[in-house]
Amino acid sequence: MTHIQAKLFEMKDEKYKQFNSKLIPNISPDTQIGVRIPDIRRLTKEIKGTEEAKEFLNDLPHEYFEENNLHGYLIETVKDFDEAIILTEKFLPYIDNWATCDTISPVIFRKNIPALYEKIKAWLKSDSTYTIRFAVNMLMKFFLDENFTDEVLLLVAEIESNEYYVNMVRAWFFATAMAKQREKTLPYIKGKKLDKWTHNKTIQKCVESFRITNEDKKILKEMKL
Repeated sequence: MTHIQAKLFEMKDEKYKQFNSKLIPNISPDTQIGVRIPDIRRLTKEIKGTEEAKEFLNDLPHEYFEENNLHGYLIETVKDFDEAIILTEKFLPYIDNWATCDTISPVIFRKNIPALYEKIKAWLKSDSTYTIRFAVNMLMKFFLDENFTDEVLLLVAEIESNEYYVNMVRAWFFATAMAKQREKTLPYIKGKKLDKWTHNKTIQKCVESFRITNEDKKILKEMKL
């Protein structure tokens, strides 16, 4: 057992493990220790910038789910854009669940939006479920506000996948886009430009959202396929 693994096991919460493992059914409970996210983030602050952290970031694959989350949080602490991209691309092939994928969001990515956009477009062409999901997450976080362009919607609409975790994030993306870029997004739903499952899931997420008006919710309900 490594020193970092020992640290994680010291924070183990068996009840939390049982709860969390039900939310991530596609990975074995044997790969989950049962450590709450605030505790992993505290460990991140404790070891960031150390030689141990650098060695950990180069030691892939990891054995446990919590190690992968720690890895993602350590990438978030990197203050150089190019280094953060290199570390992210090295890590993406090892992400095997939605929870780890969705928790990574390096703030430094804002420092070079044009370069990030090109990377995202490359990630969208991946055969990996979670690389595609991560790319959509990054579009949702960084490109639905001041960096928005019409192409952003088209990129996500054109994704063709039978993977649940890809299409779920696409629906989440379009529901968020409805809240932030309504006039540009509504035609995608009106025009039925998404596959049936993603179309209906987008409407469901919009109806559940506090950011969508009741009037729009009523309109969207009538568009369900």
